[in-house]
Amino acid sequence: MSEPTATRSFDIDPLLARRSSPRAFSATDTLNQDLLGPAFEAARWAPSSGNSQPWSFVVGFRGDDTFGKIVESMAAGNSVWATHASAVVACVARMENEEGKALSHSVYDLGQAVAHFSVQATAEGLIVHQMAGFDSQALHASLGLDARHQVITLFAVGTPGDPADLPEKLREREALPRVRKPLAEVVTGSVSYA
Repeated sequence: MSEPTATRSFDIDPLLARRSSPRAFSATDTLNQDLLGPAFEAARWAPSSGNSQPWSFVVGFRGDDTFGKIVESMAAGNSVWATHASAVVACVARMENEEGKALSHSVYDLGQAVAHFSVQATAEGLIVHQMAGFDSQALHASLGLDARHQVITLFAVGTPGDPADLPEKLREREALPRVRKPLAEVVTGSVSYA
């Protein structure tokens, strides 16, 4: 796994610095709802527009039917490593309210909830890898979601595994240093970061 504490322009909380998105999960460690509870509690307390809380999560633990449905929807490049995770989660946004009015903020709010989950999971010693490579429509149908809801992303969660167990191409990616665009590229306006 790449070094999670890459060079930064400013100091940040060590927990945020430690958070990363590895693909090497332990294929033997297990989680349950109590072990994931603190991370889902953190997600529950994420901010949302008008306190609408337009997110929900469908959880599958390795070996159960929900896990199988979620993994089946994944692109091959994701399922090859995600099957080792203790759990996989479908992140669902409510796209409209009860009156049928579009909730334009729901995807943003869901993202905040997932970010809260990932930081709390890191504090609990877990790893989280988010992914967009999956068949959203097929998963929507297999999970029996209604038309007001949409699966936006997935994530795998578990304990760290051995990168040597990954296919060679993914082992190489895990070893790459973590890099981010410079602040000057992502923050503009009345600031000037060099």
